[in-house]
Amino acid sequence: MPIQPPLANDKKRVKVYELRNGDWFDLGTGLCTGQVVNDEPKILVESEDQPERMLLETRIGRDNGYQKQQETLIVWTANGTEMALSFQEAEGCALIWTFVARVQQQLMSMPEEPLSDDALDSMAPSFSLGPPELANLDEIEQTIRAASMTQAGRDAMAKFLIGDEYLLKLIALVGVAEDLESLADLHRLCKIMKALILLNDNTIIEHLVDDDIILGVVGALEYDPDFPRHKANHRQYLADESRYKEVVQIKHHAIRKKIRQTWRLQYLKDVVLARILDDPTFGVLNSLIFFNQVDIVQHLQNNAAFLNELFAIFTSADEDSARKEQAVLFLQQCAAIAKTLQIQSRANLLNNLIQHGLFSVIAFAVKHPKAAMRTTGIDILVALLDHDPNMMRAYMLKAVHDKRVPLTDTLVHLLHAETDLGVKNQLSDAIKILLDPLPPNSEPMAAARPAGADFVTKLQRTPQLTPTQAANEQFAQDNFDRSCRKLFAPLASLEQRASVHDLSYQEVSLFVYLVEILTFFVRQHSARSRHFVAQEKLPARVRQLLRVPQKPLKLTALKFFRTAVALQDPFYAQQVISSRSLEPIIDIVLETMPRDNLLNSACLEMFEFIRKESIKPMILHLGEHYRHKLQHITYVDTFTTLLLRFDQLTTHKPEVEHMLLSQDHDPPAPLNRIPPNARWQGLTRAQPLPPPQQPAPEPSRQRAQLARAQQSR
Repeated sequence: MPIQPPLANDKKRVKVYELRNGDWFDLGTGLCTGQVVNDEPKILVESEDQPERMLLETRIGRDNGYQKQQETLIVWTANGTEMALSFQEAEGCALIWTFVARVQQQLMSMPEEPLSDDALDSMAPSFSLGPPELANLDEIEQTIRAASMTQAGRDAMAKFLIGDEYLLKLIALVGVAEDLESLADLHRLCKIMKALILLNDNTIIEHLVDDDIILGVVGALEYDPDFPRHKANHRQYLADESRYKEVVQIKHHAIRKKIRQTWRLQYLKDVVLARILDDPTFGVLNSLIFFNQVDIVQHLQNNAAFLNELFAIFTSADEDSARKEQAVLFLQQCAAIAKTLQIQSRANLLNNLIQHGLFSVIAFAVKHPKAAMRTTGIDILVALLDHDPNMMRAYMLKAVHDKRVPLTDTLVHLLHAETDLGVKNQLSDAIKILLDPLPPNSEPMAAARPAGADFVTKLQRTPQLTPTQAANEQFAQDNFDRSCRKLFAPLASLEQRASVHDLSYQEVSLFVYLVEILTFFVRQHSARSRHFVAQEKLPARVRQLLRVPQKPLKLTALKFFRTAVALQDPFYAQQVISSRSLEPIIDIVLETMPRDNLLNSACLEMFEFIRKESIKPMILHLGEHYRHKLQHITYVDTFTTLLLRFDQLTTHKPEVEHMLLSQDHDPPAPLNRIPPNARWQGLTRAQPLPPPQQPAPEPSRQRAQLARAQQSR
């Protein structure tokens, strides 16, 4: 007979999620209804943007495992796939859930096909546990384990545990067993709590983290029978109210409850149950945490009054420094949650925070005297850069255009002054991204370009820029040059330094990061970097660092020159030559030979690259100025081959025609054309000449030619 449940005709706004590889994937936002179509009860969700497109059409069956979580979430399994509906309002969730519950109630009351023996065995008509007493703990544990073997048993047990407030009575036994010092009973209680959690029932797990139950639950889990001589202190940690830092009061009671539940779920997952969690339970806990975080974030970003009060903390001069620090930590948690959200939700959250003044928060944090707070500020910045670096560059350029101090200036100043190497490393990465002028659709420049690449590049250039585009490009170039001058100022100041043998530890670490950033700019954006590299004479400054006693800094400087050589760009080749930077590299080889170490090998590899690629300006420079040094390096053949190549390039070559052909006859036409990039190898390698196309000579003439040939010998 057709099913006639009450229809939910009102359309409720909802988000549809699907579990893929352990992550919840957002299928879109739509309007949800419950309907009976062709005698089949279904949940339908039509797209909010495209009403003719259905985001979801699922049939409500007996064994879909529908569960209502919290007030706005319904989850179930369809064809082996976990699905979820996250409603905007609790009223809409309640309406759809009522529809689902009534449908399933009618389905269960209807007759169906004869059941198999296995199905009959799995049906549990009722479920109950013995009185919560110490004497019954063993029986309670066995009953729970037996009921957990079937889905029907798990459902009946969940209804019993929550309906009769059985868990409240059960956790009270923890205190009784502790008073009696009954370790065996405490171990049984721990096993019971583990069994309840491993049921993977969302309703039970949500109930276990309620305010009036959680301490009893973790109290039982402190007495793990696998570690009988060890007792954890989970209750002490969770009961410490000082761990709840409410920077700005959240007035919504449900959101406050979700925040506490989420924190407890994370503690259970990461600490209490870390050793015993299986994949299904881990997935259930992650799902509960994820949907809680989605609800929390959606509430906070739509609460303008809350955000205004939060960011006003940083604009008020009277605010306590401790409260500002707590606000930074709160925003760091928001940024961490944003990483788990879908792209659109993450973008909405971060854009909302930026519009309210997130950059000023980052500036406050990175300039803080405490290293931990500076690290927190960098974490927030990295979250923004990971999401959308182009957006961050746009905000930075807008600040420059508005005559405000851009964030890059703050980061550069901090990089120069920072002593913590961990923070320094994060700052270096952030500066690389923010000053990266690469357009979104461009490809990085290749490390080495073949001959003729410049011509191909000209053919592939984009059309002429419009005046507006040209102005924007010039503005970006000017900002890049301005920022780079500030960034590399310590490197440029080496010109006034007589010796680099007395560098401090902090100076060495700073120069390592500066040279790495410079190498990155030269490799990725050689054209844009040329102006400030030449103007500040940075290759000559990096050359000075090849004389320092610290080998890591030497290697970093060597990496810069290796990158410049690999580009095979005439500009950078001239910079290396004019700064005479190859001389200290040769000296390093002389100092370290014949030892086989990293520094020596790196230098040899660079000269081997010059030899293999036959980079003519470099070879000529080496032969003209450092021949007397290269002649002493004979334990490898690299330098001998380089000098031989230099001699070949500088030796006068006689005309080929006079070497190969007689003056009596013109060469055949094909020999006048030498293929591009080809070269003569000498008489021993020349191809035999084809016979001239002319009549055969007379016998007397042949004898005369033979006589002349014998006389010439």
